[in-house]
Amino acid sequence: MPDYDYQSDTRPFSQVLEDIGDKHDPKLYLGELVNAFGERGFGALMLFFGLMNIAIGIIPGTTTILGAPLLLMGLQLMTRQDQLWLPKWALRRWIERAAYRSGLEKVLPRVKQVERLSRPRLSIMTSQVSEVLIGVATVALAFILILPIWGGNLVPALIISTFGFGLMQRDGLVVLVGWAGVAGVCVFVWVAWELVSRAFLAVYQMLGLG
Repeated sequence: MPDYDYQSDTRPFSQVLEDIGDKHDPKLYLGELVNAFGERGFGALMLFFGLMNIAIGIIPGTTTILGAPLLLMGLQLMTRQDQLWLPKWALRRWIERAAYRSGLEKVLPRVKQVERLSRPRLSIMTSQVSEVLIGVATVALAFILILPIWGGNLVPALIISTFGFGLMQRDGLVVLVGWAGVAGVCVFVWVAWELVSRAFLAVYQMLGLG
């Protein structure tokens, strides 16, 4: 694992992502990532794992490896833990560093763009109460990520990434964008449920069972 002085690490988040990819070890261990982002808080870890789910989630098995830590992060945000804890077996899980580099190429330019525009604002959206609520939403979204749904990882991962970036930068406006995404998912689920239930009811009545 890398041996950085994370307490005094002032590199931009995008630079940390690039430095991780530059390592020669072909295996990128989960423990290395927790070590790299631990001092930057839950936000950085949520952003990282969310981005990786977007970038390489299509590879079989990666959504489980990358989604499980998000589930634990959400639970620990809900209970106001100061630092992420993961079991030792989870820290030993790994993905190919080559796959990481490939995924990073897709998301890094946009990360740098948003990084330049972001600043601390709307502090109420990154308060302790807000963090608990974000934890609840992250748990629900992480469950969706872990499920073997083809293409179902994109929207939840994007929302989690948005929450993570907002928390990391203390940018309440970004957090608001994340909550707008959650609202959109809820509306979609409600509309889909209404349409499906009405279709089943119509078929039920047509068969003379109602």
